[in-house]
Amino acid sequence: MHLTHLSLVDFRSYPALDLTLSPGTTTFVGSNGQGKTNLLEAIGYVATLASHRVAGDAPLVRDGADRAIVRTRIVRGDRAALVELEIVPGRANRARLNRAPVTRTRDVLGLLCTVLFAPEDLALVKGDPAGRRQFLDGLLVARAPRMAAVLADYERVVRQRSTLLRTAGAARRSGGRGDLRTLDVWDGYLATHGAELLAARLALVEALRPAVVEAYAAVAGAAAEVAIDYRASVPLPEGSVGGTGERERLVEAMHAALADARAREIERGMTLVGPHRDDLQLSIAGRPARGYASHGESWSFALALRLASFELLRADDREPVLLLDDVFAELDSRRRARLAELVAPAEQVLVTAAVGGDVPAELAGRRYLVADAEVHDAD
Repeated sequence: MHLTHLSLVDFRSYPALDLTLSPGTTTFVGSNGQGKTNLLEAIGYVATLASHRVAGDAPLVRDGADRAIVRTRIVRGDRAALVELEIVPGRANRARLNRAPVTRTRDVLGLLCTVLFAPEDLALVKGDPAGRRQFLDGLLVARAPRMAAVLADYERVVRQRSTLLRTAGAARRSGGRGDLRTLDVWDGYLATHGAELLAARLALVEALRPAVVEAYAAVAGAAAEVAIDYRASVPLPEGSVGGTGERERLVEAMHAALADARAREIERGMTLVGPHRDDLQLSIAGRPARGYASHGESWSFALALRLASFELLRADDREPVLLLDDVFAELDSRRRARLAELVAPAEQVLVTAAVGGDVPAELAGRRYLVADAEVHDAD
């Protein structure tokens, strides 16, 4: 899989851009603030319908414009697809596939598969659980685009159930009774959708585990006792490793946990049970990486998570486009060389760098200069 064209209209700092791309490595070199990361952000948005930098769409639209457009031509084997996204803050975004409108924007998910390496990846190790949950869910959708609908359904149930709890809790604190007649119904929805998401995450962690161990050793240059484990807010049935065969047992576990937490949830006015409260625990030599790992170990772990994702997608016959956003500046020379060696065989690698010399020779390829939201061939 690779991209042959990227076109932007009013995306971030770009009034307009038409860029031809090719397989192999392409590097975008320029000072900070010139628009390099915006290019990778646009490509990543086509793959995930989200930005790795901001939570909402408004910052993606250039100042003074009311919408942004991103077009990409994606080639996989002997087939090509033209994807166009229209980003309109405050309204529903629109998508076109081969110039024809699609019913739902998420219908274009799966056409482009990317793995992004970025300075923000350090938060996967040192940051809060939300970032690690987002990492798992992003990989779930990349492997099986239908999971986007599962995630959307689950998040909708959590929002509506929490609103019910919050309203009822406030009423009870004011001396009223609070209407909780529909809570059992919402419990059923939460258990059903939550069990499906939980089963998928558990199976994903099982698949990731050996790949992470191998990738960490490759990046760090030495074997280490690293581990990843899923920490659920629900007591899991013994031997749970996810998959559709365990979904019914997980539904039962969710119902039991919800019953146990009901009084606390009403008191606090929020949903305390479910995959939105879970975490991916990362450890080195039996200790949590968060709080114990050195800076170098943390970077090695973050890179291992991304490399393991890459290998998992390749095993699914979904060769992803690799996006390396100024990541070499964050690494020492040894890790730079090892990362370059590991990603060089990919079908397409797109790299940004403030200093061209930061990019190892193993990734020599086409080079562009980026300045003031303009991209020029450096060759």
